[in-house]
Amino acid sequence: MAGKIYVKSFGCSTNIADGEVIAGCLKKAGYTITQNLSEAEIVIYNTCAVKSPTEDKMINLLKNVPPNKKLIVAGCLPLINFERVKREARFDGVIGPAPGDRIVDLVKRVEKGEKHVILRNDFKPSLSLPRFCSSQVVRIIPVAYGCIGACSFCCVRFARGKLRSYHPEEILWEVEKSVKKEGVKEVWLTSQDLAAYGKDLGLSLIDLLDKVVRVEGKFFIRLGMMNPKNVLEFLEDLAKIYMDKKVFKFIHLPLQSGDDEVLRLMNRPYSVEDFKRIVSFLRSKIPDLTLATDIICGFPGETEEAFNRSLRLIEEIKPDIVNISKFYPRPRTPASKMEMLPTSEVKRRSKLMTKLTAKISLEKNLRWVNWHGEILVDEKGFKGSWVGRNFAYKPMVLTENNQNLMGKYLDVKVVKAHQNYLEVKPQTEAS
Repeated sequence: MAGKIYVKSFGCSTNIADGEVIAGCLKKAGYTITQNLSEAEIVIYNTCAVKSPTEDKMINLLKNVPPNKKLIVAGCLPLINFERVKREARFDGVIGPAPGDRIVDLVKRVEKGEKHVILRNDFKPSLSLPRFCSSQVVRIIPVAYGCIGACSFCCVRFARGKLRSYHPEEILWEVEKSVKKEGVKEVWLTSQDLAAYGKDLGLSLIDLLDKVVRVEGKFFIRLGMMNPKNVLEFLEDLAKIYMDKKVFKFIHLPLQSGDDEVLRLMNRPYSVEDFKRIVSFLRSKIPDLTLATDIICGFPGETEEAFNRSLRLIEEIKPDIVNISKFYPRPRTPASKMEMLPTSEVKRRSKLMTKLTAKISLEKNLRWVNWHGEILVDEKGFKGSWVGRNFAYKPMVLTENNQNLMGKYLDVKVVKAHQNYLEVKPQTEAS
């Protein structure tokens, strides 16, 4: 009789999808997937280690696994800092990201008492593998693994390896199956850099998206993070894709710095003007576009004036969402060998950026007050609330509703704006 296994994933959407496949393959092999850590015989943590605080959190989790349970460490952490895992954690098995059905063999070895370690970053599991899905409404589909970039601060490329794209037919098959057979209403196309999709196959992202938007059915497509450099290659075609009713008017375009010299030190091969041109062009075609971006505060070599340029640019562009990171040196990265700024200065800059972006986020959300239209409920909120998304992927929260609204389309009106979400009231019954 196969045992009970607890699987928990952390980090990016790709890693969440990897975790669903890990659990799905184990379930198919006869194991019981439990949501209760205490009753599991084997614990699998599918880890993230993109930042130092995240790595610290992962190590603490690994340390606290009860000694009577077998532990398998999967995901990015082992390939980013295996030395620390060996030094600080007790484990029975290790495997890198996206193991697919290889996880079954590893679990069997661990059950026999073997201590097995597989440190590889070149897996590309079949998209047709079984999944143990965390949502019946949202389907995360990795369209590629790996990256073509070499950002000086990034350690994820050591874990995820070189670009490995799926053929459009494989992705289309998964989209059609999800929508037509499984009733999925929101498809996330994800990758480390979605805009690099297909470069290893002699294709571009547009080739894929032209096909995906033609899939029949009522569903939304959310496009994942895209490097500005690669977006420049097909900006006009991308704008046309965004104008399709199936595509959420949402783009995650990481800026990282508003200063060209800092971008050079980061090995980010685009300029501030490039970034502004992309945003300006897309907004001219899609006025209600939701823009998410990333900023690193206190990168080595970031002068006070360079940081102020970032502040001014954020004030000018006014993104809806800004993911702010304090710079932390990561293992084996070129940036880890550069001269660091004082920690207190990095914190100060992060606080200033956070204050500015909070103000802008609220301003942007206030413009949606009194908007009414359709949302898709795709998430359970806190204290009985429900979270839905409109065409611009704006999070809209319905409070105090006892019905099960998951996967329902609702007509709502925005009654109040908060920094991170919009409060809505239903206008009609759920459909």
